[in-house]
Amino acid sequence: MNNIYKFILLISFFIQAYSAEVITPIPLEIKYDKQKALLGKKLFYDTRLSKDDTISCAVCHIIEDGGDDNIKYSFGVDGQQGILNSPTVLNAVFNFSQMRDGSAKDLADQVHMPLTNPIEMGATYKDIILKLKDDKEYKKLFKKIYDEDINKENINNALSQYQTALITPNSRFDQYLRGDKNALSQDEKEGFELFKKNGCAACHNGVNIGGNLYQKVGILTPYKYNEIDKIHELGRYSVTKKEHDRNLVKVPMLRNIELTAPYLHNGSIKELSTMVRFMLKYQVGIKQSDENIGKIVKYLKTLTGDIPSIQKEENDKK
Repeated sequence: MNNIYKFILLISFFIQAYSAEVITPIPLEIKYDKQKALLGKKLFYDTRLSKDDTISCAVCHIIEDGGDDNIKYSFGVDGQQGILNSPTVLNAVFNFSQMRDGSAKDLADQVHMPLTNPIEMGATYKDIILKLKDDKEYKKLFKKIYDEDINKENINNALSQYQTALITPNSRFDQYLRGDKNALSQDEKEGFELFKKNGCAACHNGVNIGGNLYQKVGILTPYKYNEIDKIHELGRYSVTKKEHDRNLVKVPMLRNIELTAPYLHNGSIKELSTMVRFMLKYQVGIKQSDENIGKIVKYLKTLTGDIPSIQKEENDKK
């Protein structure tokens, strides 16, 4: 048994003993400025934030269906295809950094990236501001909420406030963590125990059950990165240019995981059961029976929470 595997086992034993501290429920509410968030919501669905008025943030992030777009690579302006699988924006506020490579420290820092990325929305703030100023309702809302004209800073702030509000509390697993032992079936409870016992929670922990460290695919079993991965220097290396950061990516959160297929940074895995087998093989070097894989999948499906409450709110147009 090599040292890495021993370490993973040690971590898994620790997690089993202290799981209540390592995995915590999503809070039922989160603080944000409601009026700014509602303005951000309006912007999130507005295609005028893109260069050619064809792409909105919501095209690649379908809030009611997992917060991603359920395709391998998203399409941006001029029909251009992206190079990474689009991550969910749901519960992103709880991640320790934003973007798969951690190139944004928080939601406010992240906002400008898809707006100005030439493959995604391809816009400039100058053009976005001109379009929004030509809309009487936007001019009224920005003046009312920010007491100033439309500018880059308040556009970013409104969008980040909306994304802050995109939490999905009250999953059955959260109910279980809060003390309702009947919230999960016996198979689901056993799936959770297998999840811990097999070392999954060594990387997938915290409120998002992920999203709080960087890791590479292929800890115990070597993973062959495809040509797209190599060409674009996937991971932290693209940010730090340090060789030890090559192919390190942010561990994805598992919240609402049943809704966010396909999986991996390259969108190469379509089924959740296949994803579980893949991770057990490459990350912890363990092979499990179909029955146990099924139980882990059942557990993962208990992580689906409520639709964010802000989706039920409407802008105050008075």
